[in-house]
Amino acid sequence: MAKLKQSIPKEKRYTIENFNAEFPNDDACLEYIKEQRWPSGVTFCEKCRQERKHHRVSGRTAYACDYCGNHIYPLAGTVFEKSSTSLRTWFYAMYLMGSTRCGISAKQIQRETGVTYKTAWRIFKQTRSLLAETDLQLQGTHGVEMDEAYFGGKRKGQRGRPPSGDLKKKCVVGVVERKGRVVAVAANDATRDTLHGIAKERILPDSTVFTDELASYNGLEDINGYQHRRINHSAGVYVVGDVHTNTIEGFWSLVKRGIGGVYHSVGSKYLQSYLDEYSFRYNRRDQGNLIFKAILERASQRVC
Repeated sequence: MAKLKQSIPKEKRYTIENFNAEFPNDDACLEYIKEQRWPSGVTFCEKCRQERKHHRVSGRTAYACDYCGNHIYPLAGTVFEKSSTSLRTWFYAMYLMGSTRCGISAKQIQRETGVTYKTAWRIFKQTRSLLAETDLQLQGTHGVEMDEAYFGGKRKGQRGRPPSGDLKKKCVVGVVERKGRVVAVAANDATRDTLHGIAKERILPDSTVFTDELASYNGLEDINGYQHRRINHSAGVYVVGDVHTNTIEGFWSLVKRGIGGVYHSVGSKYLQSYLDEYSFRYNRRDQGNLIFKAILERASQRVC
């Protein structure tokens, strides 16, 4: 029988065996964070007033200056600070978050690690807070697609855009580069002002923008030198040459399968953070299982 070919290139694979070997305990996790912030343990000593080598302080999450003994704390200002949860549990949750396309539930982390559901939920909430890419602007050599989707309660016999004023449905606006990156924004509505505002903020000038026939997109061609091309879904037309919105609709399908299958439902208060999680993974899908390391890089940065 022929051996099945791995879908992820060897250099981008990061398996659970790799994780266990690199992070066998909390000390290894702490050392990794220290190296992210202060490579080779060299950092500015506030007491000596110069760069000094630091060494680990036994029994504490601290490193001491080799010369004067002044302490530095790698976890200070990060999401790990003041957490009584094992660093390795944090890392394992981040590993799982980066290794799946559709997400991982806090309940699963509770089952696998033995922490409480409240602790598992907090780990994911804190991790998602690191994944927003608020300054990301899109262009793409093949054009940019823009579309809106709706998340929330279902209504019998009704599909598509909800009626105006339907509070059960939350509007989300997505912008994606073909063969590139995506931005997803939880919005109050899909009015002209809202969609045009998101376009100006997220799409670089002189881009080609593909949308459907929604009237709110009217006038995009008058903004920032955009070339605006449309597909008429209401007429049953989905592709005409290179005019389509299939890329962003594929992303919506991924998010909806994940939220419906893994999380079941997401309240409007936290919807943006879940969108940030899915967008972060999508934008690094070419990194294979190394998305975990991209999350760790964010987690190692001082955030407060």
